[in-house]
Amino acid sequence: MVAAPPARLSGAQRARALLLPLGFTLALFAFGLLPSGRQYPEVLRSYWGAGAALLAWNAALLVQVLRSGRTLGFEVSLRPQHYFQACVQLSIYAYWGWYWRQVYQSADMIVVQLVFAYAFDALLAWSRRDTHILGFGPFPIIFSINLFLWFKPEWFYLQFVLVGLGFAAKEFIRWEKTGRRVHIFNPSSFPLAVFSAVLILTGTTHITWGQEISFTQAYPPHIYLWIFLVSLPGQFFFGITLMTMSAVLTAYAWILLYAAVTGTGFFFESIIPISSVLGMYLLFTDPATAPRSDLGRIMFGVLYGLSVVAIFGLLQSHGIPSFYDKLLLVPILNLLIQLIDQLAGSRALKRFDPAVLVARLSPRQRNVAYMSVWAVVFAVTQWWSGNDQQLARHNLLGPMLLSQGDAQGAIAEFREAARIGADHSWTHANLGVALVRIGQFQDAIAPLERAIELQPDGNTQRTLAVALAGAGQQSAAVDHFEEAIRLQPEWVEPWADLAWLRATSPDASVRDPAEAIRLASRATELSGGGNPAMLDTLAAAYASAGRFDEAIRTAEAAEALCAAGVSPELGSAIQMRLNLYRAGRPPI
Repeated sequence: MVAAPPARLSGAQRARALLLPLGFTLALFAFGLLPSGRQYPEVLRSYWGAGAALLAWNAALLVQVLRSGRTLGFEVSLRPQHYFQACVQLSIYAYWGWYWRQVYQSADMIVVQLVFAYAFDALLAWSRRDTHILGFGPFPIIFSINLFLWFKPEWFYLQFVLVGLGFAAKEFIRWEKTGRRVHIFNPSSFPLAVFSAVLILTGTTHITWGQEISFTQAYPPHIYLWIFLVSLPGQFFFGITLMTMSAVLTAYAWILLYAAVTGTGFFFESIIPISSVLGMYLLFTDPATAPRSDLGRIMFGVLYGLSVVAIFGLLQSHGIPSFYDKLLLVPILNLLIQLIDQLAGSRALKRFDPAVLVARLSPRQRNVAYMSVWAVVFAVTQWWSGNDQQLARHNLLGPMLLSQGDAQGAIAEFREAARIGADHSWTHANLGVALVRIGQFQDAIAPLERAIELQPDGNTQRTLAVALAGAGQQSAAVDHFEEAIRLQPEWVEPWADLAWLRATSPDASVRDPAEAIRLASRATELSGGGNPAMLDTLAAAYASAGRFDEAIRTAEAAEALCAAGVSPELGSAIQMRLNLYRAGRPPI
């Protein structure tokens, strides 16, 4: 009996798998109805633009399938390394977002990237072969990218380009490794490195939330402990402990060496910035793009730790935002993994492989042994740097609360920072500056005096002078303005501040019109002559000396600059004083 030939599939049956990316594409359009799309027209256009591109790709692939006779399909593969990593990352988002609500407010913009990633990944795979692997793979890629870099709403379309680049690199840039054709680069770190380099070269960091992300990740209390704990399951199952531990130890070794040589901290006192720590736990540790041997993973971690401190120092020295430190060199390290494994397996180095010491243990037992060592190392580093971690957190929370209008909360954070870092001049200076900003001049005097006692500098001298003047102690303020000028003679602000005080003080022992003219003239010269605030001060000095014609001409020049768009917010105040000068009255 002859078997019947297999039934021919219709075109619709052969292409029905395309309903999957089509569904994700339509969902992307639907996200335009959510708050982010309604609030920001640029974001809505980004959603529609990405959706239109995917829709066109769907259509083109459908035509190609119908013409070629191909049958598309997918296999479901739920890999533990994907969902474990995604759960760790999601827990960090949840904890971080509790203290920086921008994370929660941007949740739909992260989810829309996931939707885009699933559609893009499927279309890319079916453009090259008939079977697509469907699983949780996009989750850790999207979550990892967004732990380090978001584009602001006006530039959000670049986020889709960033994601697409990661998946394209994973698909196209491959090599032979242990007999298999696999991707070379970590699919989140590669686009992050490329975009970081472009942002640095073009000076466009301001179009991203990169700096805000790196700062705000330090807001949650005990965030270092949180990351350590949630990372343990991944370390147990996937053997990545040695990479993280060696990277962290390398960075701490450099911190100790730098402090011994210079007497100052390299990063912030004795801590590694939390965003760099996240890179050491979650960015470069992808087992698929890391060395296979234990010694190789130690070498890989050491190289990553060295790259972080080297890039941080280089960026700092050139005035470039330092949060790029953990992003730039991961792809280069990925290229080195086979060489690293060869070196680790060489006769000269193989004897140093820790796997030799635990050869009798099973892989999971070996992971537990390494995790135990790492737990001790982590405890020691936390004991050593715990105060500095809290100090950094309070110092970051203070400005954030102040910018949100929570003055009392900000002052509480600055006071706690000054308590923990009592031997640091800047903690007292920051508290004093915050108190001056909210008009609590008398309370600001003591911390500013303490800051100067610990480390005199022109900036703090000027702030103390402002506090003293605000508290009615104008004679004492003069001394500190003069000291600020002595310490930083090219800095225009103390010249102008002292000129204003000499010109307008009701205290005859402080008011000195001739000295005010000299000081204001110097401030105007230092500012280049085109600063309306400096001209306003010089006009007040002339009026204080009774030289009203010069005061009027100078104030009119300042007013004209404001009308031309230079510091327009000063225009009304200058106009009010100009009316006084025309009436023959000084601004006292």
